[in-house]
Amino acid sequence: MNSISPNLNLMIKACEKASKVLIRDFGEIEKLQVSVKGPMDFVTNSDFKVEKIIINELLKSKKKYFLISEESGKINNQDKSGCWIIDPIDGTTNFLNGIPHFAISIALKIKNEIISGVIYDPIKDEMFYAEKNNGAYLNNKRIRVSKKNNIENCLFATGGKKKIRSNLNTRKFGSAALDLAYVSAGRFDGFFQKDLKLWDIAAGLVLIKESGGKVNDINLEINDNIKIYASNNSIHNKMLNNIDNF
Repeated sequence: MNSISPNLNLMIKACEKASKVLIRDFGEIEKLQVSVKGPMDFVTNSDFKVEKIIINELLKSKKKYFLISEESGKINNQDKSGCWIIDPIDGTTNFLNGIPHFAISIALKIKNEIISGVIYDPIKDEMFYAEKNNGAYLNNKRIRVSKKNNIENCLFATGGKKKIRSNLNTRKFGSAALDLAYVSAGRFDGFFQKDLKLWDIAAGLVLIKESGGKVNDINLEINDNIKIYASNNSIHNKMLNNIDNF
């Protein structure tokens, strides 16, 4: 493994530990589709279980940073200089329907900047991670955004319930975190979406930057109604010019 900080190592370990619960619960989803209880209660329960494991792991850090999580909201700690941002299951609708495309996402914000992030797909065992000034990686191999500059040959990811009009070749996979991770690995050439939460995109921000991509400025003090567009540098403006109501 390339040299990483103790904090990033902690984030990776937290993902690995929490993923065991997630994989086991995902295996139970098919049975729950026909049960009286229903899968939605089960997913909520899985969210909380995964979140609890992650928080317990992160609290092992010498620094007692704040935590922001999708399930528990804001958890105050002594050290206000940093903040862990957690999404226990990004892509819950996929999880709920037995579709193996979802991820655990953890980011670390220091002084209003995301300095490290991890997006882990437990089903495919793909660990995307990045640290400021240290590059972006997938399972210990360096990754970079695509080199395409002809918009006609590009593939873009988007999401959300509100339709965004574009002339682009797009896919909707249902996990903003993985969409950003895929852009950083060159699988998608760009990603655009609105009405997102901070925990959906926090880890992806550092992945995009450290893989050589470009992303719009985002106010990290705001959690709701976030608009994001990320891509390689060559097609960034072309992508925006091909989106109508963004």
